[in-house]
Amino acid sequence: MIKHVKSIGICLQSLLRPACLAVLVSVIVSGAGLVLEGTYLMPSAVAEENKPRQKSRRVPSLSEAVYKKLSEGQEAIDLKDFATAKDIVMKALERSRRYNENEIANLHNMLGYIYYLEDDYQGALREYKIVVSQGDKIPEGLESTTLYTVAQLSYVEENYRDALKYMEIWISKALNPSADPRFFLATVYYQMKDYDRAIEQMELGIAIAQERNTKITEQNWGLLTFLYFEKEDWPNVIKTLQILVEKFPKREHWVRLAGVYGQEGYEKEQMYTLEAAYTAGFLEKQTDYTNLAGLLMQEEVPYRAAKVLLAGFQAEAIEREDKTLQSLGQAWQLSQEVDKAIEVYEEAAELSGDGKIFERLSYLYLEDDQFDKCVAAASGALDKGGLRRVQTVHVVRGMCLYNQDKLTSARRAFSQCRRVARNEKDNINVRICGQWITFIDRETERLRQLAKASG
Repeated sequence: MIKHVKSIGICLQSLLRPACLAVLVSVIVSGAGLVLEGTYLMPSAVAEENKPRQKSRRVPSLSEAVYKKLSEGQEAIDLKDFATAKDIVMKALERSRRYNENEIANLHNMLGYIYYLEDDYQGALREYKIVVSQGDKIPEGLESTTLYTVAQLSYVEENYRDALKYMEIWISKALNPSADPRFFLATVYYQMKDYDRAIEQMELGIAIAQERNTKITEQNWGLLTFLYFEKEDWPNVIKTLQILVEKFPKREHWVRLAGVYGQEGYEKEQMYTLEAAYTAGFLEKQTDYTNLAGLLMQEEVPYRAAKVLLAGFQAEAIEREDKTLQSLGQAWQLSQEVDKAIEVYEEAAELSGDGKIFERLSYLYLEDDQFDKCVAAASGALDKGGLRRVQTVHVVRGMCLYNQDKLTSARRAFSQCRRVARNEKDNINVRICGQWITFIDRETERLRQLAKASG
């Protein structure tokens, strides 16, 4: 069986590395539309896109003095003079006892935004939490937007429990929320290594997105695939990878799908998947080509295997070393392409540390009636060693010498074969080599008698 994945270490190669997973999650968050941009809304421009369940609430109004301070702060922010903006807001907050909840919330909202712009996420979180703590005394849009941002900033600060808490509050207040918050919750649960809840949220988010015909990103499917992998839920890993190869046809998805098929024993599916990737030009690595060639050899399609390996060599994806060249030679040999097989084996033999490839060459040379080269290859095999059955190489060498009419040398080769075979208790080759010796002795005597008669 060809298994080029056991750990999806090929199957989910980059996904399984911690550093890559961190990148993956950050991409998923941004891909889900959860890019942090900070939260600051002037009172006249409170977001309405996430409408609350209840009717619009009545909130305390802003005084002209507070509105003026907020406008001054905004002007300083627009000029990127954050120190001045912060000073304006903090001085205004010194009189907070005179303000109602809505005024306090708007001032802390602006201050939180300033901290965010200064990359002080902890400061931003502190201020935004004060905003949402004002409860139903602030506009629903401001509360909704700030809850969302607190959840995101808590995630960035690796405070995953707060990220869950505030996102769940946001969901409870939102009317018919989209899939994005579910994808966000899934990433949080993933970071907490609660894979069951992460899967639950991913599946819910995907169901919502499919129902609304909204976009599900490659990263969304990628995270769900990884989560299924962590649970060793191979049927679902296969399903999500099938979706990835269909919607986002890339090398890594095809190779991972092939790897899981191989791991689960679906070798034909593994072969078809790799063949599709090969046809689409997605194979890049040596293992891509050699795994496909191995599967094709296993399915008794050696010519196709040879073409795949040849393409790998031509693309310089496969190194020209004895083992890879031997695989190509074997594929050509089984395809009855003897000349091509010989050419490849000759190159492989020079790179090999043992005599096995020379042994193969000797058989091919014998088959192709190249007896001089056959003798040289068999001798090279015996010299280099590392052979499983030395006696069979002596047989081939003896046959090639006999076909060169070198009867004395041929008899010597068969005698060596018989000696080795006896030591190995190989009765079959003892008999075969003995028969050759008898035959050569008779032939030698016959030729001697002919020479005597003609003389």
